[in-house]
Amino acid sequence: MSFSAGKKKMSKIYLDHNATTPVDPRVVKAMAPYFWRDFGNASSLHSFGRSARKAVEEAREKIAVFLGASPGEIVFTSGGTESDNFAVKGAAFANGEKGKHIITSAIEHPAVLGTCKFLEKRGYRVTYLSVDEYGVVSMDELKKSIGDETVLITVMQANNEVGSIQPVKEIGEIAKRNNVLFHTDAVQAAGKIPINVDDLKIDLLSLSGHKLYGPKGIGVIYIRKGTKLESIIHGGHHEKNHRAGTENVAGIVGFAKAVEIAGKEMSEENERLKKLRDKFVSGIMNSIKHVKLNGHPDRRLPNTADLSFKYIEGESIVLKLDLKGVAASSGSACASGSLEPSHVLSAMGIPPEIAQGSVRFSLGRCNTEKDIDFVVKELQKIVNVLRKMSPIYPGDKKD
Repeated sequence: MSFSAGKKKMSKIYLDHNATTPVDPRVVKAMAPYFWRDFGNASSLHSFGRSARKAVEEAREKIAVFLGASPGEIVFTSGGTESDNFAVKGAAFANGEKGKHIITSAIEHPAVLGTCKFLEKRGYRVTYLSVDEYGVVSMDELKKSIGDETVLITVMQANNEVGSIQPVKEIGEIAKRNNVLFHTDAVQAAGKIPINVDDLKIDLLSLSGHKLYGPKGIGVIYIRKGTKLESIIHGGHHEKNHRAGTENVAGIVGFAKAVEIAGKEMSEENERLKKLRDKFVSGIMNSIKHVKLNGHPDRRLPNTADLSFKYIEGESIVLKLDLKGVAASSGSACASGSLEPSHVLSAMGIPPEIAQGSVRFSLGRCNTEKDIDFVVKELQKIVNVLRKMSPIYPGDKKD
């Protein structure tokens, strides 16, 4: 990809795939007929509607296979945020007779944390599990937090900022032994690590299309058969009374195609991304001093590297990278514009002055070794310039 800057063309390098991904051309091709030819409402009885309904149900089957679920357990939503809201609020509202206690972690996506804060204002009690220096929750703390009134445990499968992977299977087993529903936000994990809802003992799971090369505006909530969940969007009998609203047929078809591609190519692509990521991290560590890698060193997503560049601000690095045609993120895209340090890094015990210097690099299908070499080289220059301007930089002394 390139863009014009006067007479000069500059290559663009995208390293922010955890924020969103480009739609795969194969996905666009699969979606196209449902915008202009098979455009019917999937709830209509005529041939146009039946054609759309057939496409929706075929997509449901593909996503069910991807998760190791049954088609009837797949419900389409507008995205990960809606799916998270549906899981947390729906479980809380439907199981109020048991109690009003929810357990989550301190590093969840704002879609989960914001929903928990909403419920706290309405009389629910929420336990926020702490994490260790690598961003992983404590199983001992989880076990001690469960009580007779606990109705839901919601812990993400992999963190969107630092990439640390949680012990989801162990959490699921603990939840099952205690007769507590377990929800996981798998938005960042899907397509990067295998997911099987039965093996992981998951009752509720959230997915989002635009995180795995599908379109924006489409998501999925997996609801295990027999799980009590109260709907939060009303007005029609769509999605078997789970979620009212005309189905986004083109989006659903695109999501299913993206999932199908991810399932087939995940192993090979993740190995490629891991090599690129490791090359990138080692290149930074060997060429720039005072840099900290955030997250678990091994149990992390293959495409994610969150780095803190000490004595300078991450946003300044991101802006200067952008001038060079490189896209990265100073934390989560959902929290951009906030002056507060990342809640994830803070929960991991990273001091604010170091957390403020963090930049998240998330690689994807379009990235090459040439991209990595270029970004490492430019980062050396950028960090050097910014540190010369920093009043707190001590020089090239040891930490």
